[in-house]
Amino acid sequence: MSTAILSAFAQEQAGLIELLENPVCVKRAGREFWRGHLHGQPVVLALSKLGKVAAATTATTVIEAFEAKRLVFTGVAGGVGPGVKVGDVVLATDFVQHDMDCSPLFPRYEIPLYGLSRFACDAALNAHLLEAAQQALVSIVGASNAKVHQGLIASGDRFVSSAAEVAALTQGLVDAGHPPLAVEMEGAAVAQVCHDYGVPFAAVRTISDRADDTAHVDFNAFVRDTASRYALGMVQAFLKRL
Repeated sequence: MSTAILSAFAQEQAGLIELLENPVCVKRAGREFWRGHLHGQPVVLALSKLGKVAAATTATTVIEAFEAKRLVFTGVAGGVGPGVKVGDVVLATDFVQHDMDCSPLFPRYEIPLYGLSRFACDAALNAHLLEAAQQALVSIVGASNAKVHQGLIASGDRFVSSAAEVAALTQGLVDAGHPPLAVEMEGAAVAQVCHDYGVPFAAVRTISDRADDTAHVDFNAFVRDTASRYALGMVQAFLKRL
């Protein structure tokens, strides 16, 4: 059973490609997909690219063209939930699109013709990924104070980077019964694709900022120096549990 591992940034994917056994690069849909084995497990590695449409294309391709039977997504996010701080990790229980609004035809945040506002992640995969995340944080020097949170993640086609915007975004979701722990730009789209195909999906996000006016400060450095290490450690520990 092949596992697709999607990464939001090349820095996260690079360490996995280096460890890949018998790597084969396949170009499709304007993307590079790496096939091989990690810790005895057949995998396909891919960059989601940024935004919901790009992520949906990537997820669809790994399912259709590479016959992935499960998807795992790693990346970064802005922390918006109480107690979620920079350097922590959020394991998604489910996803909502914070910019979905077809009212008054449908309730705000509801996906038209689905009757759903939230797409759940796979419980079995989440159990493995939770253990993997906890193990990875313990083993990474400097991450001793980091915590793993579990809850809702909100996705939208916008890099949220002001205190006023995040306050309004969060309040709207809370008022509708969807209190988020983090915001990012891809996960909900991948969750919807996996729902359509009946493919188990799990996602974990390292908190790079608080989605406020400091969100852009040293973002690339954080991805390179922290998030990439977290992702590598978590994915390796996860695959060993399958």
